[in-house]
Amino acid sequence: MTRFREMAAPAVLLRPRLRLGIRAIRWMPLALLAAGCGYHVAGRADLMPKNIRTIAIPALGNATVRYKLAPLVTADIAREFISRTHYTIVSDPQQADAVLSGAITNFSDSPTIATTRATAVQVVVTLQLTLTDRHTGKVLFTRTGYEFRQRYEISTDPQAYFDESETALARLSRDVAQSVVTAILENF
Repeated sequence: MTRFREMAAPAVLLRPRLRLGIRAIRWMPLALLAAGCGYHVAGRADLMPKNIRTIAIPALGNATVRYKLAPLVTADIAREFISRTHYTIVSDPQQADAVLSGAITNFSDSPTIATTRATAVQVVVTLQLTLTDRHTGKVLFTRTGYEFRQRYEISTDPQAYFDESETALARLSRDVAQSVVTAILENF
């Protein structure tokens, strides 16, 4: 009887593995179907036309009082394209297949009040962007009223005050660049 149990034990142990294998085989067609249906990680698709190899990103226009913001956003968008895509980025539209043009149309910063004093500031930046195929004139991507927000803290102690607005604008610019490149690549 003991000998029978020793021989039966490996078969009993194999049953859960066998069930697991059968389950895996059952799910395999669904996994293959999902892989072929266009599912992808956000920000990794490239839905741009295949004839676009170079993109010109001239300086964005600036209709705001923050003169440093437009060059910062332009440089961050170019840097994001370079780091995430295979496109060559140029500043001269005559040397490119597509041109990303636009402007910062609005900048506002307003205090967020927690007590009697402001403890944080909410920055809101609005952009208008258009990506155009230079050869055909076809608009590949357009977005008006593209709004971004960034919040930063203000020290309530006048002795420990540190102006956080420049670093908040740098963070905002990086967020803008990531979002713009993702939206263009995903075409939405």
